[in-house]
Amino acid sequence: MVKNIPPSQPSSGDSKPIPTRGRFPLLDRVSYPVDLRNLSIEQLKQVADELRSETVETVSTTGGHLGASLGVVELTVAIHAVFDTPDDRLIWDVGHQAYPHKIITGRRDRIRTLRQPGGLSGFTRRSESEYDPFGAAHSSTSISSGLGMAVAHHLRAGEDPSYRERNVIAVIGDGSISAGMAYEAMNNAAVAGEGAERLIVILNDNEMSIAPPVGSMSNYLSRLMSSRQFMGLRDLAGKFVKKLPDRLERTAKKAEEYARGMITGGTLFEELGFYYVGPVDGHDMTQLVPILRNLRDTDKGPILLHVITEKGHGYKPAEAAGDKYHAVAKFNVVTGEQKKAPPGPPSWTNIFARELVDRASTDNRITAITAAMPSGTGLDRFATKFPDRFFDVGIAEQHAVTFAAGMATEGLRPFCAIYSTFLQRAYDQVMHDVVLQKLPVRFAIDRAGLVGADGATHAGSFDIAYLGCLPGMTIMAPSDEIELLNMTATACEFDEGPIALRYPRGNTYGLELPAKGGIIQIGKGRIVREMGQQSGREKGGIAILSLGPRLEEALKAADQLAAHGLPPTVADARFAKPLDTELLEQLARNHAVLITIEEGSVGGFGSLVAQHLSKTGLLDTVRLRTMTLPDIFIDHDSQFEQYNTAHLNAPHIVQTALNAIGVSEVLSSSPRMVSGV
Repeated sequence: MVKNIPPSQPSSGDSKPIPTRGRFPLLDRVSYPVDLRNLSIEQLKQVADELRSETVETVSTTGGHLGASLGVVELTVAIHAVFDTPDDRLIWDVGHQAYPHKIITGRRDRIRTLRQPGGLSGFTRRSESEYDPFGAAHSSTSISSGLGMAVAHHLRAGEDPSYRERNVIAVIGDGSISAGMAYEAMNNAAVAGEGAERLIVILNDNEMSIAPPVGSMSNYLSRLMSSRQFMGLRDLAGKFVKKLPDRLERTAKKAEEYARGMITGGTLFEELGFYYVGPVDGHDMTQLVPILRNLRDTDKGPILLHVITEKGHGYKPAEAAGDKYHAVAKFNVVTGEQKKAPPGPPSWTNIFARELVDRASTDNRITAITAAMPSGTGLDRFATKFPDRFFDVGIAEQHAVTFAAGMATEGLRPFCAIYSTFLQRAYDQVMHDVVLQKLPVRFAIDRAGLVGADGATHAGSFDIAYLGCLPGMTIMAPSDEIELLNMTATACEFDEGPIALRYPRGNTYGLELPAKGGIIQIGKGRIVREMGQQSGREKGGIAILSLGPRLEEALKAADQLAAHGLPPTVADARFAKPLDTELLEQLARNHAVLITIEEGSVGGFGSLVAQHLSKTGLLDTVRLRTMTLPDIFIDHDSQFEQYNTAHLNAPHIVQTALNAIGVSEVLSSSPRMVSGV
């Protein structure tokens, strides 16, 4: 029985007038999915058209992931019109495509807060709405979580006769289904018991994830449909149907689509135990709605419905763009022109890519591997110049790491470039296949630290902690772009074991770059500014030991402290592991206070420093303060404000130093000298 869902109560200040109200008459009548369920198919088509326009209008003001959302507008409307959401569970894999879903599930009044401070998440989030039953920002989790829900519903129904079993719909893209986890889930669904009968997997096949999909799985359907036998049959049929009236030609094309389904669907997915339906035009409401109703009412599950969609569908600038407007800045709705920020210094990613390409031009042992992120990691430049040494393995981080390990055993110098948040998915492979065997795989860890609008799901918070505990792992963190050049060059030449290079999202500082990077000594940091006395802890004052790009904030803090008579020593650690124990012990012996600062979680660099000082007894003689990301998840915001929330900007470093020496009021008055530290 369909029930009316009362509107959720947005938090104070979230709700704003809807600028487009009055322009979209049917969409204005849809506050929740229940409002779709008495509409005709023609009316649902109109809702979809209006919803697409509202999505474009929204993202033009907020930026975000547009192309994927435009590709599933009709599918979103059809699912919510047919199924009894939120009782029936709808799971969007990754969540890039969930903006239309958010608009028609009680969040239209807040949709222009998307990815803004205090606003809606760019991904599905359980705490945001009952229509988001599973949080998703990493790919390929939908089938596993959906199967778990379906089995749980069956078990609950067995205990409580009044409990109605729910349908569970998992929408997964052709890029996401290339990941092994999706196949693990499908393999298990066939033997998971009666609960799996209520699982419906919708394969959203748009032939493009972020980059064009790669690998045998994602190319499986295309390969069969482009086979000589099938293409010959299609050519013959094509010549024939051109002589038919228009209506019969359209009917023949529909028959060809169903023929493709007969050829492709009866093999892979049905061998995995799924009842295959499709392919279906994902933009044709007259097909989608009746088919979804049939699947809703059948007991032949688990079911895989194969829909064909176009990323960016219905918005010409997106359709014409190479990336189908996967991720966009604010843009002009009429022209599609994005409002790019003024030209500035190159990004950290581009600096890494520049040096890697330069080194690879003289060292043919260097290879580059990414997991479906060639442009995001900067490796598209490498791919253009060295296509035979570039490998995009698809959304398969585990395979990427072990693939690199195999290369390393044969004397190659593989760089595995993966975002920090995604490397978490391959942790066992890092430990077992690389570190345990002391293989010289180079991990280029992009998006280390806080990442802005993508929020907690994409933050690179934990890599120092989860790599720092592994024996024999070398971890570098550059403080600026010159250091990044040097560390990339160093990683190229380092063959003694695994080495990781972590760097943040965003632009560098605009420093003048040398022609190429130089090799730095492994495990050696540097004194950047020696402003304090170095001849005894009673006179030594404060030392700040920074790992990575917080060095800029540490130097700002040093200026403020110096203006008040507390000139500190500032050092760049460069390495989280191995620690520069000589530098560390010198700082601890000659200063009263030692502050470490890093763009990482509790349990990282500061913990490694504390462990060493404890072991040497120096922790008894120096006041150590470790500044890390707090033990919370930090929501989406600008990177600067996220670091404010984390208390890792210059004023927080100053306050930490003052608290450590017990002179907390010094900056509230005019600059003055403070002695006796």
